[in-house]
Amino acid sequence: MNANLPGQPVSAGFTYLSNHAHILVCLAGDPELRLRDLADRVGITERAVQRIISDLEAAGVLSHDREGRRNRYRITKSASLRHPLEAHCTVGGLLDWVHGGKTKE
Repeated sequence: MNANLPGQPVSAGFTYLSNHAHILVCLAGDPELRLRDLADRVGITERAVQRIISDLEAAGVLSHDREGRRNRYRITKSASLRHPLEAHCTVGGLLDWVHGGKTKE
């Protein structure tokens, strides 16, 4: 079994979660991650991370505060998942499931 660890390239094929979800999972574990670190962990470009962050902020799922030269991200855990099949679930529920209830948020 090829388990991908943070910072390792993603295996060929597909993943069960979207890159948007991967960004949220990473930020739930460390809300001060830099775009570069997010890009490395998810396996996408920094520009793609910027677009995803913008998408999540526009949807009201993510916000940030500027602390010096860094951003600290806040996740709206009460936000519903966006697809009709999962709309009864929350972002917080997804993150609790992935992190086993242990997030820094």
